[in-house]
Amino acid sequence: MTISINHLQWMYETMYKIRYYEDKMAEAYAEGKNPVFNIGAGPVPGEMHLATGQEPAAVGICIHLKKEDTVTSPHRPHHHAIAKGVDLNKMTAEIFGKATGLGKGKGGHMHLFDPEVKFSCGGIVGAGIPHAVGAAFAAKKKGTDWVAVSFIGEGAANQGAFHESLNMAALWNLPLIVVVENNQYGISVPKSASTAVLSNDIRAAAYGIKGYYVKDNDPIEMYNVSKEAVERARSGEGPSIIEIETYRYLGHFQGDPELYRDKNEVTLLREKDPIIRLNQTLRNEHGIKEHKLSELENKAKQEVDAAYQFARESEYPKPEDALQDLFV
Repeated sequence: MTISINHLQWMYETMYKIRYYEDKMAEAYAEGKNPVFNIGAGPVPGEMHLATGQEPAAVGICIHLKKEDTVTSPHRPHHHAIAKGVDLNKMTAEIFGKATGLGKGKGGHMHLFDPEVKFSCGGIVGAGIPHAVGAAFAAKKKGTDWVAVSFIGEGAANQGAFHESLNMAALWNLPLIVVVENNQYGISVPKSASTAVLSNDIRAAAYGIKGYYVKDNDPIEMYNVSKEAVERARSGEGPSIIEIETYRYLGHFQGDPELYRDKNEVTLLREKDPIIRLNQTLRNEHGIKEHKLSELENKAKQEVDAAYQFARESEYPKPEDALQDLFV
């Protein structure tokens, strides 16, 4: 399948933006938490789950989505939010707990919500799938061609919500796509120790729907597979499951000692980094010059740097405003 240069450049810029954003967040989150790790200290307190290494899953499908399409995300949401077009300033301010954030600082990292681009983050494992089914049902009832995409980790595919939602989506032929990000571990449990099937796309057969598998964190293959899945959903051909073999370079959460991983695992994964591979594809197969790629990288950095500056300079909510908007 031929991919336009504009799409390839958008994918590269967005993947680079996600990676740079997560690297900056790792630095900000670490502030004030050492030498003894204190989850409540620093400018970004609480738990933090970063998606470094998982960029292809988000970028490969969101490039095919419209503003009116719905995306739901789990507790590792930044890459999905960025790829869907969530306001980066407001998103970063929300994570910093500032009044200028998406939820005025009340939701934080695991509860991002932006109705402007129909993005929501449930935080709880598998919680976003029923919401996406609801959005897909609404789109069908309204007679639109909108689709709903629910991102989940491979561990969530063993939750009841996964099976109940897919059964209903198949029964009603809804425009739903469930993207399973198989990053190899459910917290610290390897997939082989928790899941009876080799990959979750196989489970699509149980509901009579389409299943796809993307190997080796490949952004080009994710683009191709997602294009077909989105086109099927828009044309009334019903739901599908996409499982992408992806990798998180960091722990389940920041501060995770990662005693369950081989020390050489991440080193080996970084040798086939998807951003580096896409960079090489653009240069070697499409003739894009290095200076053009540098321009895309610098543009992404500037946007991210501006978002972090906005978040740090924003004010915290006032105590008297704590209940504001909760009962509207």
